[in-house]
Amino acid sequence: MHAAAWFLPTAVVFGFQVRGWEAFWATLGAVASKDATSPWYVPVLAGITTLTTLLFVLGSPWVVFRGSRSLQHTAAWVATAAFIFNAHWWITGDLSWRDLRIGYFCWWLSFAVLAFGLFIVAGRNDAHRVPSQADLLPERTS
Repeated sequence: MHAAAWFLPTAVVFGFQVRGWEAFWATLGAVASKDATSPWYVPVLAGITTLTTLLFVLGSPWVVFRGSRSLQHTAAWVATAAFIFNAHWWITGDLSWRDLRIGYFCWWLSFAVLAFGLFIVAGRNDAHRVPSQADLLPERTS
């Protein structure tokens, strides 16, 4: 879902459809922008959005396949917070519902799907652990 969002239209800006990867670069550019007309919080919101996307792309595979249960549980809460936070694109009025496209919603909902999956994986008892030799030996009775 997240990967598809990089190639799908995410928003209409000035009459042009912006794809996910273009939106990422535009958001990254807003972090470094010195535009005096935009409010102080715009680069802050853009920076956090960029950070959540980078954590998703670079961190989530590692957390899913290599992370401990406690790390997976913490990452699930981080993904939940990212899902809530990234709703600011339409809640704060930066973009309206009619300007947003399917790519945005795939990107945004992918954080909720990741969080849900991490909560499931973190809650399983040794579901991802490979059994050791000691686990395979029969139990001794005294």
